[in-house]
Amino acid sequence: MNAIAPAVEAPRPTLKTWLMAARPKTLTAALVPVMVGTALAYGLGVGRWLPALAALVGAMLIQIGTNLTNDYYDFKKGADTEERLGPKRVTQSGLIAPGVVLASALTCFGLAVATGTYLVVVGGWPIVAIGLASVFAGYAYTGGPFPLAYHGLGDVFVFIFFGLVAVPGTFYVQALTVGPAAWWAAIPVGAIGTALLVVNNLRDGTTDVKAGKRTLVVRFGSTAGKAEYVVLLAMAFATPLAMWGLGLASPWVLLALLSAPVAVPPLKLVLGAEGAALNPALGGTARLQLVFGLLFSVGLYLR
Repeated sequence: MNAIAPAVEAPRPTLKTWLMAARPKTLTAALVPVMVGTALAYGLGVGRWLPALAALVGAMLIQIGTNLTNDYYDFKKGADTEERLGPKRVTQSGLIAPGVVLASALTCFGLAVATGTYLVVVGGWPIVAIGLASVFAGYAYTGGPFPLAYHGLGDVFVFIFFGLVAVPGTFYVQALTVGPAAWWAAIPVGAIGTALLVVNNLRDGTTDVKAGKRTLVVRFGSTAGKAEYVVLLAMAFATPLAMWGLGLASPWVLLALLSAPVAVPPLKLVLGAEGAALNPALGGTARLQLVFGLLFSVGLYLR
């Protein structure tokens, strides 16, 4: 009779392991919208540093909570396996116990709600709606009965919540109003954030099919995914020109176009590479997001 092997426990998480779980390279998706919304607010003379700081902390917590939820549920649903082509995930690799990962995600969401309490005092009921919707969407991205990422809605989620919600929301908690410039400024932020997800989905297309993760790349093919990436970058770079042409920003907003050379390496990879070879395109798109965001913010601040 064979003896039953004892269960293997996950090692005690270290700071390095927790940093891996938080995915610091993805946090530009939380930083850039707040940076752009704040720069626009200060450029128009309505900036307030404390609401801006609270918005940044809340956005970071929601992003980390979403990352941890994604780590847990992608492992549970079979999307993260030994065949994974991207960076190591802490749940799939056994570095942190699944229950601890999920509990940490919920803690981050809870802290985000606590941080948002101050913003509710500042901005009233619209912040309640924005905050609860953001937390819910962060969890529902891969969790719950209808995970957005598994039904091809991940791209929509990112564009809306990391663009159309985060930028005007950051502006609103400082100005207590939202004008056309804030909505326009949200477009490139959401577009480049979505482009990051497209690279991820292009890389993971094969394993996503096996896990039943019906991303837009899985539904429509890699050619459509590559076209989406090109369109998203075109949207991002066209927006500063549109804002200047519409009189919503000064010519300084065109500084954002100086980030175009940063877009070239990841664009070439997206159009010509597959699988794990796309990993550098993720880093390249994240760098583009940060460089574009910095230059765009400076251009919005200068009048």
